[in-house]
Amino acid sequence: MTLRWLHLRLAAPLMAFGDVAIDHVGPTRDFPSASALTGLFGNALGWRRADGAAHQALQDRLVFGALIARAGHLLTDTQNAKLEANDRGWTTWGRPDERAGATYDSPHRRRRDYLADHECRVVLRLLDVPDGPSLDALAQALDRPARPLFLGRKPCLPCARLVGGWVEGANARTALAALGLAGRALWPAEDGGGTRRDVADRRNWRTGLHGGSYPVCEGEIA
Repeated sequence: MTLRWLHLRLAAPLMAFGDVAIDHVGPTRDFPSASALTGLFGNALGWRRADGAAHQALQDRLVFGALIARAGHLLTDTQNAKLEANDRGWTTWGRPDERAGATYDSPHRRRRDYLADHECRVVLRLLDVPDGPSLDALAQALDRPARPLFLGRKPCLPCARLVGGWVEGANARTALAALGLAGRALWPAEDGGGTRRDVADRRNWRTGLHGGSYPVCEGEIA
């Protein structure tokens, strides 16, 4: 059976597809995660961070593959900030983050990785359910988003229209091949071929924590 897939072009001077973060280090992967795509669509639709059920339902419906059309290079941003006793930090949980302890001599450090001059193509469809946005509604939201869109982190603004059109294919792997581009790609494991591995790309949108891994295959699209 031939299926219809939404084609996305993810290109920007800087982008970040967040990987598993440990301590102050925020790495990036080469391919977008299911949680990153869910967040992108949620932002375009005007959903709030508190709309966990809507985000979760959308993530559970996503079926996608991704291909690196242009491999960028890794750029690491090291941030150091000296926080005084009365300084507060913005948070996403509704109250400011305050320092504890009596010493303020050591700076607050964190490291964030970005992909510079990277371009990734995505083919995507949704599992059919009675409720929730349609694939056409998602495409329209990306063209007329409720809020400014970014690829991974807020400084990462796309440099071109995100919607690249539509392609057809029996599965994500054949839909990627229909783009007519060559490169390293990732697709669901049930499509077969390539090298199978698990990726930790799911988010539990109700708790805001890691939501599990998903089996994928990685290989070359000729």
